[in-house]
Amino acid sequence: MSTVIAVLIGALTGVLSGFGVGGGTLLILWMTAVVGIGQAQAGGVNLLYFTACALPAIFGHIKNGLIERKAVLWCTLFGVPACIAGALLAAGMDMGLLRRLFGGFILVIGLRELFCREKPQPR
Repeated sequence: MSTVIAVLIGALTGVLSGFGVGGGTLLILWMTAVVGIGQAQAGGVNLLYFTACALPAIFGHIKNGLIERKAVLWCTLFGVPACIAGALLAAGMDMGLLRRLFGGFILVIGLRELFCREKPQPR
């Protein structure tokens, strides 16, 4: 793997993460499809990557008043236990099945983004 390409992919997915549009998901796709890293290992890299990218993005969103505190509270209260359950489930799952489920999820999200129009939300 070329270091230059890895740096460019890291920068691109970092910018996308800063926008809040799933740079980490694209990083997983690149690592599994192009580099050949296993799904579980790519997920581990993505978790560390997300932690490093989330902190500066959070500061920018707070500065611009883009944080819904009530939503953060509810998402955290229910998201943390769900995350633990998901991690335990994924650890015991067949990697081929996990990969197919992830691919299906990405496909559904991509199709939704292409074909579903959302009404603009007021700021």
